[in-house]
Amino acid sequence: MAMGLRNDQGIVLRGYSFGEADRIVVVLSPNHGKVRTVAKGVRKTKSRFGGRLEAFTHVDLVLYEGRNLDTITQASTISAYPALRSDLDAVLAASTMVEAVDSVAQENEPSHRIFLLLQRGLRALESGVRGQDLVTAFLLRLVDAIGLAPALDHCASCGATEGLDRFSLAGGGVVCSNCAGEGAVRLRAGLTDYLGALARADFDHLPPSDPTLSSDAIGITRRFIEHHVEVHLSSLTVLDA
Repeated sequence: MAMGLRNDQGIVLRGYSFGEADRIVVVLSPNHGKVRTVAKGVRKTKSRFGGRLEAFTHVDLVLYEGRNLDTITQASTISAYPALRSDLDAVLAASTMVEAVDSVAQENEPSHRIFLLLQRGLRALESGVRGQDLVTAFLLRLVDAIGLAPALDHCASCGATEGLDRFSLAGGGVVCSNCAGEGAVRLRAGLTDYLGALARADFDHLPPSDPTLSSDAIGITRRFIEHHVEVHLSSLTVLDA
């Protein structure tokens, strides 16, 4: 493929040092999925990129296509989410969102749905939405976007809609007492409906929060994702604490 300049946009997922002054910047592009780029000289005091390549930032990019890594030649900020960055709880929530997206997004595959989901999650945080329920709702939407949504309104094994008081990680969601095999965990009363409501809710209009159910909801969602995606969400460990 001929190499040259191309325009792209994306949300910065993370970055890490490369060489003496450069930085690898991992971006989620709606058109190209997860893109690994290099920003040359970005760690110098007088870098022309400034803070435009920090995590969570929505950026417009001009890239020079390379054999292994694309080089960022220009970067402009579309949205920096400044209010989000001034709140520790929001930063932890955003970190969990981008870490989860980073773990499921594929390189060189269009990721429109995941990109828009992450954008909505960051916008909700920017507008002041807080709490574990937002992260749980985001994670449930994310696994739905990649085809791994847990069954929440019917038994994952037999399809029954009554007595859904247990959750099977391996089985793929809630199960009835008749299908609950070894390893299925008993759910607190009301948790099945609570998870279902979060999975359907708009991020700006979450259902009324229940502190006890919120804690259980994020816990079971985290375990489900880590089981099926085979990743440890370190940011969620801090948030859950």
